[in-house]
Amino acid sequence: MSWYSYDQCDISEFVGKTPTEIINGYDEIRFRMSDGSEYVMAHIQDCCENVSVEDIAGELNDLLNNPITVAEERSNFKETEYGDARWTFYELQGSRGYATIRWYGTSNGYYGTGVNIMRVSGPKVADEPSF
Repeated sequence: MSWYSYDQCDISEFVGKTPTEIINGYDEIRFRMSDGSEYVMAHIQDCCENVSVEDIAGELNDLLNNPITVAEERSNFKETEYGDARWTFYELQGSRGYATIRWYGTSNGYYGTGVNIMRVSGPKVADEPSF
């Protein structure tokens, strides 16, 4: 059995990297870079919360095959009578365009609604059991 391992990182790590493939899903966006590195932008779901990509302004495809020059995160948090709400914006710019990825998360107030930026460390193989 094999699986991928991930290391938490900051979006600023994207600066200077060149995306060659961007895979956009409802609850994650995967970036494959020209240097062989791979990143996943996602939220690890738990009980009583929902976090997903709400909107993308600009075009992710405009980031392909040109180095990222700006990679920033901004967020806006609001307490409501039903719990918490958070908007997290990721601004990515290259010489041919930009994309602002807006994530929206809600929770009952106990669970987190943040987005994780994770560097794929590579595939690992499960240890064989020792007898």
